Amino acid sequence: MPVDSLGNPVTLDEAASLARVDDFVQGLLRYEPRAVALLDIADGESGALVQAYAAALQMFAETPGAPAAAKPHVERAQAAAARATPRERRFVAATAAWVAGDIDRAIALHEEQAAEFPRDLVSVKLGQYHLFNRGDAPGMLRLARAVLPAAGDVPQLHGMLAFGWEQCHYLREAEAAAQQALAGEPGEPWAHHALAHVMLTEGRIAEGQQFLSEMAPHWAGLNSFMRTHNWWHAALFAIELEQFDAALRLYDQEVWGVLPAYSQDQINAVSLLARLELAGADVGARWQDLATWLAPRVADQVLAFLDLQYLYGLARAGRPEADQLLAHLTERAAQDPAWREIALPAAQGLLAHARGRHADAVQALARALPRLREIGGSHAQRDLFQQIYIDALARSGQLAEAQNLVQQQARQQPASRRLQRQGHALAQALGIA
Repeated sequence: MPVDSLGNPVTLDEAASLARVDDFVQGLLRYEPRAVALLDIADGESGALVQAYAAALQMFAETPGAPAAAKPHVERAQAAAARATPRERRFVAATAAWVAGDIDRAIALHEEQAAEFPRDLVSVKLGQYHLFNRGDAPGMLRLARAVLPAAGDVPQLHGMLAFGWEQCHYLREAEAAAQQALAGEPGEPWAHHALAHVMLTEGRIAEGQQFLSEMAPHWAGLNSFMRTHNWWHAALFAIELEQFDAALRLYDQEVWGVLPAYSQDQINAVSLLARLELAGADVGARWQDLATWLAPRVADQVLAFLDLQYLYGLARAGRPEADQLLAHLTERAAQDPAWREIALPAAQGLLAHARGRHADAVQALARALPRLREIGGSHAQRDLFQQIYIDALARSGQLAEAQNLVQQQARQQPASRRLQRQGHALAQALGIA
């Protein structure tokens, strides 16, 4: 029986299909576009794992139509399961659960897979994806650590560990894991990403900017998500240093426009424009251009974390679709506690802020922020909502509370010119500067 590049046996109709399986395995782990080459054989190769991988590729679109596109592949995978290995059958079951919307079962199956087949790093990666989207950072870390004894030779696993450690606030451990990944493979982009998080959190602004500048040549051949997201991190460092022209140049040349129809590229763009405006930059007509790509998202409701940013972008562009999205989100909230208790007040607060109703924004965001972690996103990504909340506090005259929050951050990040300037302005307004 053939084995993949990680040593896992694979059931195939044709031996030649193994090359495309390895393209998927390595492409997924390395964030390379060759992962989608697997679709070239999806019509002719009935192997259960190939079909499950094809279903996963459809689901990564993060659109309402993704499950329907994935379902035929799941059905073919299930039909071929009788001749598949136990590892393959469990992966098929986990993918089928994802397509059916049963994320609890999908996670449980990925955890079982890690225990029994620890070199199935595609399964680990998908498990981390689901855990990330529900804000379970300890689960992400546990899953990666479970396979370390068997797969510690794989640099990409150390990148997964690094991000898990960082999201659990173990910054020294995160940096050590990222450095171990880079010792094995200097271009490992998820390790670059984890180190960017560490350096931003610790206020190592100039160091982080220099590090990403040195790593950037490795990103040219990556898929749009990893390429644009690492450049997004580079732009965050520029904003902290109030290098607004540089950040806007990164937006125009690196962050936006690579794959504008893709969900993750869109939220990178929304978040970056919002942060630039909050820091005092003029973003020109960029909201209007971005909104043309956000408008088709009004009825998505795939992941609440995504919907919130689609809504804010539409509202900042002055598009009526923002109200339509809120209406759809409200319908979803009637059926799901997390959407009702977290996403809905957050959406109401974001819409109020975008339209200048700052006191309303404060009230709504204050209800959502303590639990925002539960709907996914990283610390760095969720910080956008905290920045909007602080801006709403200041603009609604609640200066003491705004100063309290900003000055704590400014003390922890003395190299951030953005925070130092904002803290000083609030202190002046309060007569304590």
